[in-house]
Amino acid sequence: MAVDLTRPRERGTRPPRPPAPPRFSRPSGWTLAVGGVLLVTFLLRIWGVKHGMPYAFNADENAHFVPKAIGLFGHGYNPHYFVNPPAYTYVLHIVFSVWFGGRDGVYEAYATDPASVFVVARVTAGVAGTLAVWLLYVAGTRLFDRRVGLLAAALFGVSFLPIFYSHLALNDVPTLAPICLALVGAAGVLRFGRVTDYLVAGAGLGFAAAFKYTGGIVILPLLGATAAQFLAAGGRRPALRGLALAGGAAFVAFVVANPYALLSFSEFKDGLTHQTTVADDAIGKLGLTEDNGFLYYLWTFTWGLGFVPAFAALGAVVALWRDERRLVWVLAPAPLLFLLFMGSQTRFFGRWLMPVFPMVCLLAAYAVLELSDGLGKRRPALRPTFVAIGVLALCGQGIVSSLHNGIVLSRPDTRNTTRAWMVANIPPKSKIVVEPVAPDAWASDIGGPVPGGAGNGSRWVKFSTSKENRLPDGSVVAGEGRILNVEDYERSLTPELIDIYEAQRFCWVIVGSTQRGRAEVEAGTVPKALEYYKELERRGQVVHRDSPYAKGKGPVRFNFDWSFDYYPLDYARPGPLMVVYRLHGGLCADVPG
Repeated sequence: MAVDLTRPRERGTRPPRPPAPPRFSRPSGWTLAVGGVLLVTFLLRIWGVKHGMPYAFNADENAHFVPKAIGLFGHGYNPHYFVNPPAYTYVLHIVFSVWFGGRDGVYEAYATDPASVFVVARVTAGVAGTLAVWLLYVAGTRLFDRRVGLLAAALFGVSFLPIFYSHLALNDVPTLAPICLALVGAAGVLRFGRVTDYLVAGAGLGFAAAFKYTGGIVILPLLGATAAQFLAAGGRRPALRGLALAGGAAFVAFVVANPYALLSFSEFKDGLTHQTTVADDAIGKLGLTEDNGFLYYLWTFTWGLGFVPAFAALGAVVALWRDERRLVWVLAPAPLLFLLFMGSQTRFFGRWLMPVFPMVCLLAAYAVLELSDGLGKRRPALRPTFVAIGVLALCGQGIVSSLHNGIVLSRPDTRNTTRAWMVANIPPKSKIVVEPVAPDAWASDIGGPVPGGAGNGSRWVKFSTSKENRLPDGSVVAGEGRILNVEDYERSLTPELIDIYEAQRFCWVIVGSTQRGRAEVEAGTVPKALEYYKELERRGQVVHRDSPYAKGKGPVRFNFDWSFDYYPLDYARPGPLMVVYRLHGGLCADVPG
């Protein structure tokens, strides 16, 4: 209320007092602790977020969500692609619209500065991963207490796999946010049984499945919490009603985030059918030497999350079976059944395990704090020390691996340093052979065609590695040949190719360890490929080499996880071992350089 100081005051009245300034309460220690965890979590997720740029070297990142999100500007909101659900694609489409100012801005950025587009998409994934950490804290507080919630969030925040995949514009990390939202709802169902809790759990479930189909595993915590309510006195009807509401909320959320699952049901069904066969198809995955998916995923827990968290989670199941059995049914079935299902497939990758990390983090945090409290009762004076040791033991491996991850990703990729050497030493329009360790754009300069380069705008003329005329028996067929997938490249290699290179003046051959390594770990499957590399070493001169390993370290045996996420401490920077060979035989003898 304004006061008119020029107007005489009436007799016997007092001027109104000015309003008191707003008072802000000092944030509690818990608020500061949660804020600190979230800050560290976010910084770890964006440290090195520009790795590889201006080229997206991850094949899935380069092919799926970013280009699909940009494609929506041209053909409308039907993605015409459901192998991966489109929720993250829609999120990126909205973010791109806001950040770049609409379609024209996005198109221009993607054409002239694609790094800016991918970095925005990666930061979006990192923000979603940070949100997931906060939601896990809320779920842990509801299920246990603030201590368990905070420790589970801290563990989740520094675990290696969620950290690494926050640096890529893929749907794995964004899926964790709705999974943790569903856990918040399931915790509410268990503790309170309110309608809103069922709705939150259902919405989280629907959104999780719309981001990644396997995110639907979070239905199991909801069912476990509902069963506990159903078995409680007078809880049968509210539990059934709540479950129906949760199912409705899940359906609505899934359709909101994936509307063309209904509007274009045939396309959706085809994409879903294709996706369900991918995890059970090992054909073409040369280098996937592991035969037992159960053991592979158990091994993944030990580094993707950590040894101590993995074993602590097992201990928590035993302790909770004694202390509060209802929590076992909420948290334990999802990791176990997910492990059994994914392990029964014939293809497996560490990142596919992440949907159950939140439940395992909650179990592990509970186990460590229970053990610390138990020891503290015997030695009260040492209780803070026991807690500190427990926290360090639980999070230490993740902290070390995530810090190493940030250091590695913040350094130049070997493919980019090799390309820089090639720009300086291999003239434009020269003919080169590049193994499929980089996208086609790698042979081009960002922003426009190279003066004096190849006719298609590229700097160099690349030998085709996408089609193949040679049959497995060594005979050659006429015509364009069959399409050659990246997974099949090593199967196409024979020593005779060196003669073809020299006859057609493809005098520079660039080899990457993420291709050669596939042949080396399955030597009996592709013996011709190993003969090809020996012939290349015999006839070619090594003119440049870029190693990703620290001095005196490596090489790391090929693996579909560690060769691409750089978990071993042997790595000093990202990328494969790159080797450039110069051929001098045949017509290459007359080529300068």
